[in-house]
Amino acid sequence: MTQQSQPEYEVQLQSDVMVTLRDGVRLATDLYFPARNGKPVEGPLPAVMQRTPYNKEAQRNRAEARYFGSRGYVVIFQDNRGRFKSEGSFVKYLDDPQDGYDTLEWIGNQPWSNGRVGAFGISYGAHTQAAMAATNPPNLACTFMDCGGFTNAYDNSCRNSGALELRQVCWAFTHARNSKEALADPTVKAALEAEDLREWFKRMPWKKGQSPLRWAPDYEDYVFDMWTQADFGEYWQQIGICNELYFDQYADIPQLHLGSWYDPYTRTTTRNYTGLSPIKSGPIRMVLGPWTHGAHDVSYSGDVDFGPRSVVSGSLADDYSHMRLRWFDRWLKDMDNGVERDAAVRLFVMGGGDGRKNADGRLNHGGRWRDEQDWPLARAHDTPFYLHSGGGLSAQAPRAGSRPSEYLFDPNNPVPTIGGNISSGADIMEGGAFHQQEGPRFYGSREPYLPLASRHDVLTFQTPPLEEAVEVTGPVVARLWASSSCVDTDFTAKLVDVYPPSPDYPQGFDMNITDGVIRARYRDSFERAEFMEPGTVYEFTIELYPTSNLFAKGHRIRVDVASSNFPRLDVNPNTGEPLGLSRRTEVARNTVYHDADRPSHVVLPVVPGQ
Repeated sequence: MTQQSQPEYEVQLQSDVMVTLRDGVRLATDLYFPARNGKPVEGPLPAVMQRTPYNKEAQRNRAEARYFGSRGYVVIFQDNRGRFKSEGSFVKYLDDPQDGYDTLEWIGNQPWSNGRVGAFGISYGAHTQAAMAATNPPNLACTFMDCGGFTNAYDNSCRNSGALELRQVCWAFTHARNSKEALADPTVKAALEAEDLREWFKRMPWKKGQSPLRWAPDYEDYVFDMWTQADFGEYWQQIGICNELYFDQYADIPQLHLGSWYDPYTRTTTRNYTGLSPIKSGPIRMVLGPWTHGAHDVSYSGDVDFGPRSVVSGSLADDYSHMRLRWFDRWLKDMDNGVERDAAVRLFVMGGGDGRKNADGRLNHGGRWRDEQDWPLARAHDTPFYLHSGGGLSAQAPRAGSRPSEYLFDPNNPVPTIGGNISSGADIMEGGAFHQQEGPRFYGSREPYLPLASRHDVLTFQTPPLEEAVEVTGPVVARLWASSSCVDTDFTAKLVDVYPPSPDYPQGFDMNITDGVIRARYRDSFERAEFMEPGTVYEFTIELYPTSNLFAKGHRIRVDVASSNFPRLDVNPNTGEPLGLSRRTEVARNTVYHDADRPSHVVLPVVPGQ
């Protein structure tokens, strides 16, 4: 780590500069200038910018503006279209490409600008960066994307292999309450505040005009677009939410992609890296920690702790601000600070702790940082672990004649979500790693709060206790041969690190590592739904989120197969009705096969020598 640069300037704020876009809409923009003796320093100067729906005047933004402004940057915070002081109507994500382009063009025409702009931001602030970068705009010199920047919002982040990520519904409800309509009309705000989202989740799918979002029509409109545009068609292939279709024209600039194993954008982060690195001069860097969404200085995710060295501050940089400052100083000020000599990939390998309960009541799972030069790791071996009758999981292929596993999936009694890659969950769901047992804090759980593995609609397959530690680092894929009594259903797969019983955890600890889903009608193509013939066996590929975990000696590797993960994902009604508009449900008899001809398995990228 290097010594932080010290502030050199005062900072002056110019509030609510209205930037006029190509369609005449004006976006409210705050400009923070480096200053001395009460006067802005003479330009031209480099700039750093964040476009945000979360209020440009938020205290956090002003603190960041003072930090970068005092170090010689013009700092720009802008309210997204239709949010807070900006004009226009808010449509989540879809206006960001052209609005970002126009803003960058405007910056380049200002007398204080030297034409070099760095973009930064977490979550939506990362999406806005990728959206404008995909237009190859003028003046954009580098980006620092934290937990976001869509490669394909249909495949993950908004929808998920056909299912809908219901955190998008939670986000809409939360932020409709500070929409322009709600801020302007106390009656609208009061109506939204009176809604009980937990109760509304029992009434899914909602009816347009009869939902808790009916008080904020712009928000209800875009949510129902996401919900009912179920095929990967023109809607989902737009620039800004499917940037992988526009990688060829994507700005060829230095990029740093910061992500984490329990973030909903893990797959987006890694796909940005693998998609852009081979075709851009960059440089392009990727950092992956063990955190939940944006929690880069928190050492735990859910009920699991990874140790004090798992955070950014003190491990990867002096602190998070300095990590970004080094990046901007190198690519906006041409400082020789060694950034380009950093490893291409820095990742945190979870695991290796003592498994005790720490003072905060969390499992000490531990882990360590490691530098790599590629992703996926070239030395990782894609190793199939096969499902077996009776619940076994091993590298040995199943035998002929093995009996399949069968369960009933009732959409009215879905498997509760317990952790995972979640953000914006309101009080409905929480991301991270947890013991996979129902409890009062997990929505949909029922007394007597037994382990998920005990449910009749969850199939579990696990190895014997490991004789040696096994590191799994990279993309994880499950391949299932399965059939259903219905024309449509879902199949989910979850990878679990099973701790043995211990004095602190006498029942053991079943730690969720990663998971995925496939909606059966999209098993062959996201662009065109194709229903199943009841009773016919099909092959399904489930892409789980990438991860890095050391399964310790004595632990078990487990794979859970089910057909729901609610409220993280919307529930398949099994009827074949249009998604988001169904009014009926059917109980599905789902069967998973694991024999010599239909060897259902999970492919784990095993790193040798651990």
